[in-house]
Amino acid sequence: MALVWVYGTLRRGESNHGVLRDCAYLGQWWSPPVFYLVDLGDYPGIVSGQQSVLGELYVVDDLTLALLDELEEVPHEYSRERLMTPWGEACYYHYKMEATGLAAIASGDWRCRFVC
Repeated sequence: MALVWVYGTLRRGESNHGVLRDCAYLGQWWSPPVFYLVDLGDYPGIVSGQQSVLGELYVVDDLTLALLDELEEVPHEYSRERLMTPWGEACYYHYKMEATGLAAIASGDWRCRFVC
């Protein structure tokens, strides 16, 4: 079992949440200000920066973690990294491609990428 922190299309109500539908949801959490949330069109990415990002924490099994790695195209487009949360150390997906020129989502919340 592992903890996973998700910040985009894997969140509740988003297009890829089905992968996590049977996993235990622990809650929402704002990261420390160490990221930038960037808009990649149909999905977001996070890169190193100075912004807090809103995400959700889940408990996942090894099979689900492997499915998430496949969805996130690890190790090509994203890398699976770790960060400390109030629930313990969690995995998250860090965007690996060039982010220069990408639009940042100023709110730090993928759901508020248009208006909040």
